[in-house]
Amino acid sequence: MNIAIIGSGGREHALCQKIYDSPITNKIYCIPGNAGTALLAKNLDIDSLNFNKLLSAIKFHNIDLVVVGPELPLVKGIVDFLKKNKIKVFGPDKYAAQLEGSKAFMKSLCKKYKIPTAGFKICKNDKDVNAFLALHKMPVVVKADGLASGKGVIICQSKEEVKKFTYEIFSGKFKSSKKLVLEEFLEGEEASYFLIIDKKKFLFIGSAQDHKRVGENETGPNTGGMGAYSPATIINKNLEKKIINKIVKPTLQALKLKKHPYTGFLYVGLMINNNQPYLIEYNVRMGDPECQVIMPRLKTDLVQLLSASVENKLNKIKIKWGKDKCMTTVLCAKGYPNNVTTENKIDLSRIKFSKKSFIFHASTKMKNGLLFSNGGRILNIVVLGSTFIKIRNEIYKIIKTINWKHGFFRRDIGWRVIKKK
Repeated sequence: MNIAIIGSGGREHALCQKIYDSPITNKIYCIPGNAGTALLAKNLDIDSLNFNKLLSAIKFHNIDLVVVGPELPLVKGIVDFLKKNKIKVFGPDKYAAQLEGSKAFMKSLCKKYKIPTAGFKICKNDKDVNAFLALHKMPVVVKADGLASGKGVIICQSKEEVKKFTYEIFSGKFKSSKKLVLEEFLEGEEASYFLIIDKKKFLFIGSAQDHKRVGENETGPNTGGMGAYSPATIINKNLEKKIINKIVKPTLQALKLKKHPYTGFLYVGLMINNNQPYLIEYNVRMGDPECQVIMPRLKTDLVQLLSASVENKLNKIKIKWGKDKCMTTVLCAKGYPNNVTTENKIDLSRIKFSKKSFIFHASTKMKNGLLFSNGGRILNIVVLGSTFIKIRNEIYKIIKTINWKHGFFRRDIGWRVIKKK
């Protein structure tokens, strides 16, 4: 098969590696890809939101399957467009992608189908905000309604902070949001639960816990993710049943009733409190950096899985896992998640990899045969192993051998699960 992967981050490099490892794969095209994917695939410098240009490239390269990595093309309707043009594509349609594309859509669905989630109010103006604040104690969570690259959520400790952030959203800080959602703050431990879904069946495809705050001890602003580990040890069999019965099944049934059955990856973002799951968010694709710690543990052929989902044959697949745990630490450009300098040279020549350690590139590019940074989150250092503490120590050893003065990373990835030991 000739396969195209839409996206340019660490998630796409992880997917690319797994697709490369499959005997079913012939050629891989990454649109636009990064310096890491270029080692496994042909990168095509095409704007994935230019659907007509994308379609021309897909036809020209005889691509059999398109795998959509990031959320924006999904929310914009890339799946609907490609299916209309008789192209096989993995991911949810535009209507179902609202699970991530609109916080208001997701919360309204929760209310209608009694899915456990934080108390909330959809706000279109200051009057709505004040009405919610009059009835709820601090802290309060403010969420921009639309996509905001992981930066549209803030936990506010005071009413003044709420009003400041809501004013910014109403004033157009995020192009995708003319409204917002205010939520009660939920105590507990976050976890991510992943599924691969077709029109008839869903299969569990891993769990993970990530670290969204930029600073150690969970301080500073939210980011796209500073590191992750898999599996999420907090998810036990009893809790898994609750996740499926109280959250997943009602959601999938609701979309079927709307005649938009969900297909693709589904990321269920959870808060766990007293062994009870509450839905924080849905993402309509694999997480980043969660994908980077789930894919190395997966033993089942990924291409076989993706094809089965597109052809509604997941009922014929059994997913197998390796025994190892996995962790990644994200190496970021100084200044992230705010302004960063790009195009700083990176030297990876001193790294000595084992069979269980590797790097997934995120914002990187090649220039005159040399590797350069090209954004905020630059590299994912990934290690498999028997215990999280050993894995983390190995990650730090690798980072010390990377010659790049313009980066930083968190040294406490996995602190919850390591502390429990």
